[in-house]
Amino acid sequence: MFAHYIALGDSMSIDLYPALDAGEVDVAVALEWNAGAGNVAPLGAAALFYSNADDRYPDFQGQDLATLHPGITYTNLAEDGATIGDVFGSQLSLLDESDDDTLLTLSVGGNDLLSAFSNRPAPVLLQGIVRDIGDGLEFLAEALRRVRPNSTLLITTVYDPSDGTRKVPGVFDGAGPLPLESLNDFNARIKQVVSRLQRAAVADVHTHFRGHGVTATEAERWYWKRSLIEPNAAGASEIRRLWLDALESVTEN
Repeated sequence: MFAHYIALGDSMSIDLYPALDAGEVDVAVALEWNAGAGNVAPLGAAALFYSNADDRYPDFQGQDLATLHPGITYTNLAEDGATIGDVFGSQLSLLDESDDDTLLTLSVGGNDLLSAFSNRPAPVLLQGIVRDIGDGLEFLAEALRRVRPNSTLLITTVYDPSDGTRKVPGVFDGAGPLPLESLNDFNARIKQVVSRLQRAAVADVHTHFRGHGVTATEAERWYWKRSLIEPNAAGASEIRRLWLDALESVTEN
């Protein structure tokens, strides 16, 4: 049984965009896109993973950490726009050392890649940058294990809202096609890192979300319509689904 659940990473793990999509935020939050401006419903992937919104997602009733691991605590340290450096610099420092059985989810790397893409480096240089980002992820996973040696770690791949088209409206318009080879390389590195860890699993959002981005009808999209790099309410639930599946795969082994 886990004593603690701690979510780390970027906006894939926070409540803001799913709650905005669902219209379950205070007016100030809707105007500013700032979770600190008022109340935000707990509809992000991490919040649903911890405690399902039964009225909205009845199929997941009883399939949450609060039910499966009675007494488990929940802390969400994830931040909008966070990079691997931000997790190291601001989130990891808030994680107290403990031998308690802890479940960690990590969603990070997408903002690092977008930053690299925005500078439009030469392909050879970009390959090196992506390797460095992958190294950073591996160092982060090792650091988390030092702080929480008895942890189970679920690492999330980075999705592709372009659905392979290399274009995401509103993201680097005019910068040319997105270099999806780099995204694929980073996701492959995530799987490689996890394969070398004990009590760890991949939540493959990249594969699961394929076909639910720009090529899908609005009703079938899992991205927020006002910013297609963020999960909407349905997308947050699907990330939660993958974390549940990943956790089951770890506990079965």
